[in-house]
Amino acid sequence: SKEEQGYMSLLSEFAKPTDFDFLKVIGKGSFGKVFLAKRNHDGKYYAVKVLQKKVILNRKEQKHIMAERNVLLKNVKHPFLVGLHYSFQTTDKLYFVLDFINGGELFFHLQRERTFPEPRAKFYIAEMASALGYLHSLNIVYRDLKPENILLDHEGHIILTDFGLCKEGISQTDTTTTFCGTPEYLAPEVLRKQPYDNTVDWWCLGSVLYEMLFGLPPFYSRDTHEMYDNILHKPLAKRPGASSTAWSILQGLLEKDGTNRLGSRDDFNEIRAHSFFSSINWDDLEQKKIPPPFIPNVSSYCDISNFDPEFTEEMVPNSICWTQEHSIVNASVMEADDAFVGFSYAPPSDDSFL
Repeated sequence: SKEEQGYMSLLSEFAKPTDFDFLKVIGKGSFGKVFLAKRNHDGKYYAVKVLQKKVILNRKEQKHIMAERNVLLKNVKHPFLVGLHYSFQTTDKLYFVLDFINGGELFFHLQRERTFPEPRAKFYIAEMASALGYLHSLNIVYRDLKPENILLDHEGHIILTDFGLCKEGISQTDTTTTFCGTPEYLAPEVLRKQPYDNTVDWWCLGSVLYEMLFGLPPFYSRDTHEMYDNILHKPLAKRPGASSTAWSILQGLLEKDGTNRLGSRDDFNEIRAHSFFSSINWDDLEQKKIPPPFIPNVSSYCDISNFDPEFTEEMVPNSICWTQEHSIVNASVMEADDAFVGFSYAPPSDDSFL
């Protein structure tokens, strides 16, 4: 059929590095970098995450990476999650082509303003909770909610980005024991290397809300050991400046015993029903009908003024955009490495992206 032919020609012409003009480094992770890239044939901007295979293999992390790809493929359809357009690989690198989100890290805005007024914090937390509830409905635990992974789009809506730490296939009965994440936001059960479930995300959400309202994470100490000890044993100290409903949800989310935490019985439904959110119409929120409390100062889709100049002024390495054509791993050829079989992905041919 015509459709099949279209799809086959698409497969033979998987995206490849030379389809993009790599303009700027806009982020760095342990496995690679994120670039602002412009697609040659239509001038559209994307964020392209480029990972080095050997680093991944050395660290035995390929499960993570494949989970990230699977999660991204499963979740293109939520307003507050970054969308994956496609992924491809060369002999030594993996590429994810993602939405370019340019309103800046939430962290960037929070550092500038020190704290957010409660209505602004509530808006962001509601959008995050909606995204987390959606992931949980697909049996995915996000696990790494922190301001660096929370971006604002050009309109001021939340976009959660880094799926590298997601655990796929976690249902509420299922638990997992890998230790990773950022110390300030780690739930007690993760620190204790105990099995954990969806409720770790609600702990992290509480940590982010606390930091938005008070300017520091809830059990913060410059001494990491002391901070771990605080997370495990120190009661949440009441602070002035937040409403009683904000304080009530913080106590529910930052409950040290995961089995008593807000969200432990009915997940997102418990969160959305909390009186802190009584002013939020969740349907309107999910349809982006609630005007964001702050509109990032960006002139266009490709404005990078909200990115750290430490990244954006760095030179883009030649090896990223210049790849010998034969090293492109074509869909019709064997995948470059057994560890990454099934990595390359292109959307169905009716995708509006093409």
